[in-house]
Amino acid sequence: MSKMDINYIRKQFPSLANSCVFMDNAGGSQVLGTVIIRINEYFLNYNVQLGASYEISALAGQKLSQVTEKLAAFINADNPKELIIGPSSTMLLRILSLCISRQWKPGDEVIVTNADHEANVSCWTDLREMGIVIKIWKLNPENLELDLKQLKELMSPKTKLVAMVHVSNILGTINPVKEVAKIVHETSALLCVDGVAYAPHRLVDVKELDVDFYVLSTYKVYGPHQAIMYGRLDLLMEMDGLNHYFVSKEDVPYKFQPGNFNFELTYSLMAIPEYFESIHNHHFPADIALPAREKLQNAFSLIADHEQLLSETLINYLKTKNGIRIIGYPGSEKQVRVTTISFIHERFKSDEIVEKVDKSGIGIRYGDFYAKKIIEDLGLVEKNGVVRVSMVHYNTLEELQLLINAFEKIF
Repeated sequence: MSKMDINYIRKQFPSLANSCVFMDNAGGSQVLGTVIIRINEYFLNYNVQLGASYEISALAGQKLSQVTEKLAAFINADNPKELIIGPSSTMLLRILSLCISRQWKPGDEVIVTNADHEANVSCWTDLREMGIVIKIWKLNPENLELDLKQLKELMSPKTKLVAMVHVSNILGTINPVKEVAKIVHETSALLCVDGVAYAPHRLVDVKELDVDFYVLSTYKVYGPHQAIMYGRLDLLMEMDGLNHYFVSKEDVPYKFQPGNFNFELTYSLMAIPEYFESIHNHHFPADIALPAREKLQNAFSLIADHEQLLSETLINYLKTKNGIRIIGYPGSEKQVRVTTISFIHERFKSDEIVEKVDKSGIGIRYGDFYAKKIIEDLGLVEKNGVVRVSMVHYNTLEELQLLINAFEKIF
């Protein structure tokens, strides 16, 4: 593999010409220029209601169908009907919990973790009101990893679903989803994975992971403020939807999309897989005829290598500073973590550090990031949460040095 051409990458993001250094990407990435172009293109050419018989309406429908087909291939889903597009991962998970729980009865069990963003927790714990038993799968306090042995102990014949995060938006550690899926499916339970903090960094493959449901937020994968939920088609067909009474049970995914999806933003999502394919084409012009999936794999391999270098640089620096404790895995291997790195300082509260860095024109952040339970369980509330530096592949070593220079003025 060749080294990633960072200049090519950065040219695809118009906002990177801004003087700000963007290192709060886990909260929302910068947007591809091609996304912006496609939004304008939709408004100029296809801005009509779908389903009419006249030409523009039919053409708009065709264009949006092409997008969902491309997105299905992007995450390796078998059928575009398995993709539900909505305004946020939080909303899509809430819709899922409301719909699937109609098939359950009091005494049935759901397992959630204490490492997740609340999007994949509250929607399940709220089902206690209907008699669903909630069990908590907690991180090992020693290494802050999810212990598969503990999961097996929590599983029972009454377990209906396990909800977990692929990558914690605080720890940055990549969890063993495929291994979890095997354990969960041995008892005929279902697995629902929050992939929001994983998808910007690694290629999602829902078939390889063997998940039943998987969500990601496109506004954290270089697109507009939208989200995608994958669900196995047989499971989606079995569920009652959450749309008007005349929307049939077979009408997937529309029965899960009250008010429909946002047309112009959905149209722009085509730019995301096209961008990753373009990374391959730029770096490997001799292999431009490769299948799209191989192009994506090559692009994300380049991205992982570059991000590992960013992680290694920052983590090695933080280890040299007295008083700093990295929250999560203290290594940089691309197989183990992504470039979301959190820490605390024994003398400063986290907000004090971030507010000092703000003056350097660098965007990082502090807090719990809606992963409140892990902050509470680790005793970090009094620190006002963690300092989080969340980088992606368009960040540079030069930008990282600016952040290190800002830290040097504090520590």
